[in-house]
Amino acid sequence: MTEILEFPVLLRLIDERSVAFRAAVASAPSLDAQVPTCPEWTLRDLVQHLGGVQRRWAGTVAVGPADARRDVTVPEGPQERAALLAWSADSTEQLLGALREFGPDRGCWTWWGGSQSPQTSGAVARHQVQEAMVHAYDAQIALGAPQPLLGEAALDGVDEFLSTCCAGTDPWPHEPVAVEYHATEGRSWRLALSADGARVTELPAPATGTGTGEEAAGATLRGTAGELVLALYARIPVNSLKVDGDPRLFDLLLAWDPSA
Repeated sequence: MTEILEFPVLLRLIDERSVAFRAAVASAPSLDAQVPTCPEWTLRDLVQHLGGVQRRWAGTVAVGPADARRDVTVPEGPQERAALLAWSADSTEQLLGALREFGPDRGCWTWWGGSQSPQTSGAVARHQVQEAMVHAYDAQIALGAPQPLLGEAALDGVDEFLSTCCAGTDPWPHEPVAVEYHATEGRSWRLALSADGARVTELPAPATGTGTGEEAAGATLRGTAGELVLALYARIPVNSLKVDGDPRLFDLLLAWDPSA
């Protein structure tokens, strides 16, 4: 059974990962440093991005249920480091404040309406853990000191990415296939892809690598949960993990844009 973190845990993780993000930025020699994992951005751009994301989601949660997106305008943050970091901290608090006020079950617009993730503030919180965690890694790698993604946030990150960013009804434009992701911490997932779309299921432990009552997967990816998250977000190459089967399937997945 899929294990989803409780709402207070998600809020704590958003806060913790956002603090780690700002700690990395604060220790950088210059905010003009390039971010290798986001090559078009400097650290200053990265702070502006994450702060803007957190403020927009705070506004989106506050707006409440909607059948269509409602624009939430966010002014750009300041340029000077101390003021920008204060703006970033306020951005995080705006997001956490909106989530605390409305709780996990409030309906709201999300871009993942056709996925296996619900359109609720709880799902927003779950995704924002990953946003803060991955961008903290981006900031750390810009300093040459990336830290591994660990613990409950990383494990939930694999399930959240597959459920939110992959699963849906958009047709898979290639031959039907299944791929599997196996975390060394003991959880595994199967992503089935066909003309009907993509569907993720968590495999019972211990995973056999073939699914339960399913045909063998076309490819499997094995690593720590943190490594799997970084590979899913294209922060590290897939071939830096253990790949069985046809590795080109993971290239096709990374290139697939279901909304196109």
